[in-house]
Amino acid sequence: MQYDVFNGDADGLCALLQLRLAQPAEATLVTGVKRDIELLTRVNAQTGDHVTVLDISLAKNRSSLDRLLQQGASVFYVDHHQAGEIPQHPQLKTLIDTAPNTCTSLLVDDYLKGHYRAWAVVAAFGDNLNHRAEQAAQCLSLTTQQLKSLQNLGVCINYNGYGSNIADLHFAPNALYREACSYSSPFDFMADKRVIYEQLMTGYTDDMAQALAITADYQSTNTAVYILPDAAWARRVSGVFSNALANQYPDRAHAVLNYRPQGDYQVSVRAPLTNNTGADEFCSTFATGGGRQSAAGINCLPNAQLPVFINAFTQHYR
Repeated sequence: MQYDVFNGDADGLCALLQLRLAQPAEATLVTGVKRDIELLTRVNAQTGDHVTVLDISLAKNRSSLDRLLQQGASVFYVDHHQAGEIPQHPQLKTLIDTAPNTCTSLLVDDYLKGHYRAWAVVAAFGDNLNHRAEQAAQCLSLTTQQLKSLQNLGVCINYNGYGSNIADLHFAPNALYREACSYSSPFDFMADKRVIYEQLMTGYTDDMAQALAITADYQSTNTAVYILPDAAWARRVSGVFSNALANQYPDRAHAVLNYRPQGDYQVSVRAPLTNNTGADEFCSTFATGGGRQSAAGINCLPNAQLPVFINAFTQHYR
């Protein structure tokens, strides 16, 4: 049996699109909302089974990965988040690069020698790696409008992955993947699935308009912290809003907080674009934190720790 395990954001989804376009396989899909990253806990593969893992931290899934390898499964693991110590095992193949200027889909693009490059460009835009996306697209000879369309699609797919649960999203990531998986070109997908694309674009535009009307709750010379209201639109927009702030104020670090029903906060952190490191290191100082150098987060920040978080965030990016 084949299991395809992928992050529900643009990077994870587009990475799997590229792989399955190049290497078709019937697979059980395992995914979830953006912050649902300990996905290997849901997989019970055995000897003879194959598991492809895309865009989730190996460090956060290490115990489940060890279990799957012990059970005899073979694993292909591609990612750009914190990895920790990578196990050496004959049944494990890894493509892991935690540099701040790459993403899982770009790693898959290299692996496939650029055969589905346009989808990698979509993912890079979704991960706010705009310069890398433009570099990757150079060989595609796109018009300015075509490049903008890929950027819009990447941002919208990424936007769709955020929420506290699947009910917050416009489309479940596995359903969105199935809608796109037969399209070697994202342009054909946007043309044929126009209703889906327009729903994502409208949702993104409406939610961002509400977010952009909010001012920072805490601000210093080098940092800003935004606390969004307890609403589905705010949970959906947290990631793309964080990216938009990073692009608007490239010398500043940003934290966007969402209330969770449990009474605590979910946090998205973006390092300054001019010094695109340290987000993963900072977030990992909190119990449920992690991510990558340029963009990271904390899944559950207790309400009582909010002042501690703000002070530590300000000091980290002083």
